[in-house]
Amino acid sequence: MGLLNEPQNLASTKKTTQVHRQASKQINFRVSEPDYLKLARSAQTLNLSVPAFVKKKAQGARLVAPKIAAQDAQNITHQLAKIGGNLNQLAHHANQGGQIDPQALKDLQNEVQRVWQQLT
Repeated sequence: MGLLNEPQNLASTKKTTQVHRQASKQINFRVSEPDYLKLARSAQTLNLSVPAFVKKKAQGARLVAPKIAAQDAQNITHQLAKIGGNLNQLAHHANQGGQIDPQALKDLQNEVQRVWQQLT
């Protein structure tokens, strides 16, 4: 019964959480509007945020623009997913002992060729 009447020290029971970051120092600086726009365009070309772009440049990273635009890469990914699904269906059918239509294989091959041409 004596324990219920004693005041509890709630401060000592709380856990203190502290964020442990690899990079503990922060650098802030200002740039002019034209300089910021230039940085933003460069960052957007590389699909990076402005802070990430500036950090990589400050670290001396060699940044190379992607050869395929983000929208084109997304379109190609979608096409490859469709091709993969079709190929999966054909393989499943063949594994069940079914006959594969030669035209279906030719169509699939042509589709792969179209995607390949987009990449070269």
